[in-house]
Amino acid sequence: MKLFYKPGACSLASHIILREIGKDFTLDGVDLAKKRLENGDDYLAVNPKGQVPALLLDDGTLLTEGVAIMQYLADSVPDRQLLAPVSSLARYHTLEWLNYIATELHKGFTPLFRPDTPEMLKPAIRAGLEKKFQYVDESLSDDQWICGQRFTIADAYLFTVLRWAYGVKLNMDGLTHIESYMQRVAERPTVAAALKAEGLN
Repeated sequence: MKLFYKPGACSLASHIILREIGKDFTLDGVDLAKKRLENGDDYLAVNPKGQVPALLLDDGTLLTEGVAIMQYLADSVPDRQLLAPVSSLARYHTLEWLNYIATELHKGFTPLFRPDTPEMLKPAIRAGLEKKFQYVDESLSDDQWICGQRFTIADAYLFTVLRWAYGVKLNMDGLTHIESYMQRVAERPTVAAALKAEGLN
């Protein structure tokens, strides 16, 4: 398998899960501004969406969208228990968090990453995100991981997005559960290896 990625982007979550399942894979960096691969090839010829992540399977099939990729990877090695079995309530709670992270957190950062976003709009955008991270902090108060006592694909995604929160210097003061959570995730060998491979450690 080959993962097309950009260091620190949402593709980091898929990268972490690839390491969690223990299967062989390679990495191919993408310049999202130029839509070029590391060797200069046109990334749009690989993925017409032009975004990361994209996962090229061994049979030549391309899978895109991080949430779909992570579910596929988790289901391919069920004994790792990164996603609960189909029809179990635990699975749907994980999907609930994946949807929340994707729609309420991940997409909320887009205006902060765009250079053409008017400065006058950014304080309200930041405040909205900070409020949502307060909810995340409260949700972590009784659990080691976001879905309970087991690390899941939702944790890989949440960790990735939380890195952005610190990167753009959102006000995370007092969110002690998030602070300890970030440390727990970062200490996982798979996460440390992914960060190192992307030059983020």
